Amino acid sequence: MTETAPLYDIRDARFARLIHTQARLDRLWTGGRWCEGPAWFPAGKYAIWSDIPNDRVMRWDATDGSVSVFESPALNQNGHAVDREGRLIRCEHRGRAVTRIEPDGTRTVLADRYRGQRLNSPNDVTVRADGSVWFSDPTYGIDSDYEGAAAESEIGAQNVYRIGPDGALKAVVEDLRQPNGLAFSPDGSVLYVSDTGITHDPACPPEIRAYPVSADGTGVGEGVPFCRCETGVFDGFRLDRAGNLWSSAGDGVHCFAPDGTMLGRIAVPETVANLCFIGPARNRLLICATSSIYAIYVNATGL
Repeated sequence: MTETAPLYDIRDARFARLIHTQARLDRLWTGGRWCEGPAWFPAGKYAIWSDIPNDRVMRWDATDGSVSVFESPALNQNGHAVDREGRLIRCEHRGRAVTRIEPDGTRTVLADRYRGQRLNSPNDVTVRADGSVWFSDPTYGIDSDYEGAAAESEIGAQNVYRIGPDGALKAVVEDLRQPNGLAFSPDGSVLYVSDTGITHDPACPPEIRAYPVSADGTGVGEGVPFCRCETGVFDGFRLDRAGNLWSSAGDGVHCFAPDGTMLGRIAVPETVANLCFIGPARNRLLICATSSIYAIYVNATGL
């Protein structure tokens, strides 16, 4: 008999209270090339995600489990977020823009240039409680034609930006090699950003950094290391209402306490790129893992 690897790796007693040991990891769909950027639409009871190299966005219906193509071609979209009005915010690799889909289906460009120069390839995005849109802009979508369109960086830097409610674009984080996933703490006082720059520089630590948000919410202070990845890199991640951070990694989903302690891991049989909380209680993780989509119930509530 072949031994099955354990689903959970409990490093701290706190993790045991955040999981259901009887819960199973369900594979909802497979057939992608690189699944990324999940987002949940509670009113419609469905989730979407990007299949970047196949230039399509997929849709999973929670009512019957069906999967369909939501959009194709899709400008090699990567990260997604839902704003406070229920509109879809998109990071477009090939469009080199952050865009919003209006209720009538039209596409509004929120940002595509910084100081007159084209963005690299917006990667991940989050919306703060004040309505501002924050996104990362590494070079993955212009490094080759696989996930976008090969091109030189016009900006010559990889930053995190803030789009204010007035539409003003501001660089807020400029000290990372390849900023990737990002999310706010429950009270909005801390911005977490992952750096996957090890893909371009072996000396770059695969970590998530924490940046204190300024009192007026328009910028951040100096960042400090929050946690380091022990397998692969941290790509996308989300926080629960208690401030625990649930992140993608090379061997599954890693969970960290607000103090940066690694609490435990949920093993996933493929490299994980991103995740989000779904369901009426937001207590189920939807996991984008290379070619497949997985889901598992946890004892935590997503923001």
